[in-house]
Amino acid sequence: MRELVYYVAVSIDGFIAGPAGEFDAFPIEGDHMDAINERYADTIPTDLALALGVERTTPMFDTVLMGWNTYAVGLPMGVTSPYRHLRQIVFSSTRRAEADDVQTTDEDPVALVRRLKREPGDAIWLCGGGALASSLLGEIDRLVLKRSPVVFGAGIPLFAPGAYAPERFDEVATTAFDSGVVLSEYVRAEGA
Repeated sequence: MRELVYYVAVSIDGFIAGPAGEFDAFPIEGDHMDAINERYADTIPTDLALALGVERTTPMFDTVLMGWNTYAVGLPMGVTSPYRHLRQIVFSSTRRAEADDVQTTDEDPVALVRRLKREPGDAIWLCGGGALASSLLGEIDRLVLKRSPVVFGAGIPLFAPGAYAPERFDEVATTAFDSGVVLSEYVRAEGA
């Protein structure tokens, strides 16, 4: 069965973006970039990967899930299909994606993910945002946090606030880079 992987950059105070969706404080230069981009090349937007000459030799993902605000980040720059190399699904009940190859849905995220997991294919990347991640917490098999050495103070949290309901994940790998970025990978605990 396919895995749902929440791979995301996060500040050390737990935010994946600023209050208005800002993400420019995350470091994009440093010794972490090559290592992370090699393993997670599928998470680089299609046009950016082409411009940087990043090759996707070992695909990890074939589908990306986004909330509307995550998808809309590129719209002011004319980016209507950010991950053309992946099947793109955007959750919104009020808006529609501007590209034919981006599926917009108002389907229950849990039901959709369960259906996707039964299909053949590679892992499913949960790109963001925090509200979508919260609704899918019970379906997340792997959590990959790219923690950056910045404090936002406010913004969009890794998971939107909800009821107290602990979910256990076991650490399987952590790499600290000289840039201060720490990449930590967790899998859902057995029986959780």
